[in-house]
Amino acid sequence: MRDAGVEQVIKTASGVTSLAREIDEIDRQRAAEYGLLSLLLGKAPDADTLSRIAALKGDASDLGVAHVELASAAAAADDRAVSKEFFDLFIGLGRGELLPYASYYLTGFLHERPLARVREDLDALGIERAGVSREPEDHIAILLEVMAGLARGDFEAEFSEQARFFERHLKPWASRMFADLGMSNSAKFYRAVGRVGRIFMELESEAFTLSE
Repeated sequence: MRDAGVEQVIKTASGVTSLAREIDEIDRQRAAEYGLLSLLLGKAPDADTLSRIAALKGDASDLGVAHVELASAAAAADDRAVSKEFFDLFIGLGRGELLPYASYYLTGFLHERPLARVREDLDALGIERAGVSREPEDHIAILLEVMAGLARGDFEAEFSEQARFFERHLKPWASRMFADLGMSNSAKFYRAVGRVGRIFMELESEAFTLSE
């Protein structure tokens, strides 16, 4: 059986994060979005987390509407039911319904070349594993956590390296994984998570393309 959650699994090689550049409001919002998705895909949310998500606001944009739907799903959710849902989706007895790893989505197998590429790029960025999680680094929650750190300026990396990391490790498969999550028969609360994730990945993909 795999780990029940992914928590705080990255750090700089020196063990100290640093703000390499001034962060504007858009990047703060991007980092928050990545961080929220990473949190929800790394472990089942507790009652306090669900309560905070229930307070999310939205607007008329696709992502804003998805936020409202996520807030409504969180307000209606029971943390014990969501914990079971998380287990069925991502852990299971032997394996969950979904395997949220780049290697699996891109090759059909775990621990393949996509994982090696993630490790190569984390090493180049000076990012190391932290904590006790045994999840491979191509787990969606870990990749999203890295992107949150890059958007916040936690790591000394240029914007172009954000774009490169996204293009190599999330763009080829993350939208598809979120779409699968949104259509899962086992998902109730996590259908709303899937919708938010899919829309956000599409927006990020478009934004990085326009920045080239």
